[in-house]
Amino acid sequence: MTDVVVIGLGALGSAAAYWAARRGLTVLGLERFAIGHDRGASEDRSRIIRRTYPTPEYLRFAEGAFDAWAAVEADADERLVLRTGGLDLFPAGSADDPRAYERAMGEAGTGFERLDAGETMRRWPAWRLPSDVEVLFQPDAGIVAASPANAAHRRLAVERGARLLGESVVIEIVPTGGRFDVRTATETHRARTVLVTADAWTNELLAPLGLSFPLRVSQEQVTYYDAPDPSAFEPDAFPVWIWHSATHVYGLPSFGGPGPKVALHAGGSETTPDTRTFQPDPGYAERVDAFVEEYLPSAMGPTLEVKTCQYTQTPDQDFVLDRLPGFDGIAIGLGSAHAFKFASVFGRALVELAVDGGSPWAVPRFSATRPALTDDVAAS
Repeated sequence: MTDVVVIGLGALGSAAAYWAARRGLTVLGLERFAIGHDRGASEDRSRIIRRTYPTPEYLRFAEGAFDAWAAVEADADERLVLRTGGLDLFPAGSADDPRAYERAMGEAGTGFERLDAGETMRRWPAWRLPSDVEVLFQPDAGIVAASPANAAHRRLAVERGARLLGESVVIEIVPTGGRFDVRTATETHRARTVLVTADAWTNELLAPLGLSFPLRVSQEQVTYYDAPDPSAFEPDAFPVWIWHSATHVYGLPSFGGPGPKVALHAGGSETTPDTRTFQPDPGYAERVDAFVEEYLPSAMGPTLEVKTCQYTQTPDQDFVLDRLPGFDGIAIGLGSAHAFKFASVFGRALVELAVDGGSPWAVPRFSATRPALTDDVAAS
């Protein structure tokens, strides 16, 4: 009998395995592909971490995220988070209201600066901004070393006795007398609790339990540019940033390899885990190039690399962090394509939900039974 079986060892599952093992629980992690694979959404050089949010739930979760990463860094004796500062840029007609961000951060005591376009370009001359762009600068924002952070979670879990198995496709989860049988093609594992962190493969696991979520899966891509002046985009010279247009654009300075990184948030075409191509979309690339040429021309150079990834989003783009309805021993985590910064505290919360029955991070906004999930299912 295993205390915790984790299904899916991407960012959230790797973190959950670590936090469960750190508590002294017996842990088994099952990954359908090779561990550390690039078929999902968790592997790359870098991800943004930030405190700029317009709602108290995310701001409080962000506080927990920074604390959790600090604990992992201390345990791993490895630097995983690098502070660069972060810009949120709101063009005229922005999809988001900067005042909402200011109010929420002010109420939470999160420090920030309000900048105009001129001051932003003075501090970071790579930008070419219209005069009506509003900018918020938050000094704590920065980079999480993505693949190294996943590897650190897994390494630390194994050091504490966790077993992590790749190429182990879970066929079904069977409730059995208050416990769960987790069945693969070759084995059945008896578990006291189960954590489902399977992202795009979630509904495949939930279907035998009579459940599903309305999820949209898309293929996305990030572009690394060979900037003419690489020094201008080093982490000590350039911040992470988000451009709040109808389709958000975001970027990070060079980290873990040459070239600043730029991408659209949820700008790709709908797909499935089985039909995604892994081939970059030229139209998507043209949209990113056009943005860089207009607003960040100093970054524009030959393309060094384009990497594809997979997004899985809920209809409201909020997380699912909850116990599975009707199955108290199963906790489910869905990051809705923006959870990497929260991965460590997210994994900790999943363990608390499944083992303890609750977590301070499990709030109504992240409920598995909120209307955005249940109403869409009923209407489909």
